[in-house]
Amino acid sequence: MKKSKPELREAIVDTAVAIAERSSWEAVRLFDVATELAISLDDIRIYFREKEDLVDAWFDRADSQMLKAAETVEFLSLSPREQLHHLIITWLDALAAHRKVTRQMIGAKLEPGHLHIQIPAVMRISRTVQWMREAAQRDATFLRRALEETALTTIYLATFVYWMRDESENFQRTRDFLEQKLQMAESLDRLMYGTSHKETTTDSAADPGSAPEISAAIESAPLTEPVTSRTHAKSG
Repeated sequence: MKKSKPELREAIVDTAVAIAERSSWEAVRLFDVATELAISLDDIRIYFREKEDLVDAWFDRADSQMLKAAETVEFLSLSPREQLHHLIITWLDALAAHRKVTRQMIGAKLEPGHLHIQIPAVMRISRTVQWMREAAQRDATFLRRALEETALTTIYLATFVYWMRDESENFQRTRDFLEQKLQMAESLDRLMYGTSHKETTTDSAADPGSAPEISAAIESAPLTEPVTSRTHAKSG
């Protein structure tokens, strides 16, 4: 049965990863992918301009799984720090079955002289972090947004690097490492910004005259505190 366009696109990625598991990502050639799928190189070109685009598609899958994880009522019941932890771990779990190949993909991007690959890779990281912020419904602006993005990017990349070499069961050491980094970020944010949004809102219920303090707290809510109420989600 002929595959639909979305199915063929996914099959191309799956086949490339399967070939890499048997050999290495460096050894993957698009003509081998075409041969295994009994399609032409031009069929592949419709979906992917070059082999490097397959890497983007591979990480797009992780982005997709991460966003789906944020669409449940259970996710919204988590604390802000737990939400960030859940999003990053979900992203990593989406790649875990082929961690060796994922590591090889990253290694290829870091090879000297591959600036044409490395610059888009930076944009790729930024895109994932932006989706992560959207999933957590972060709406900081200006300087606070920039600081938040920098902190989240640093934590995400550090955890990714740690995960690639973690041999513990269910990547428990990575989970602990991430929790430690998020706790550290939360402590630093509280030191910089003071009282959290939740604490100020609770206090204001007993003191109707504290509206100015509420506005100030919302403006300076830390990285791991919610800025706006989460009011919608799919059950799942």
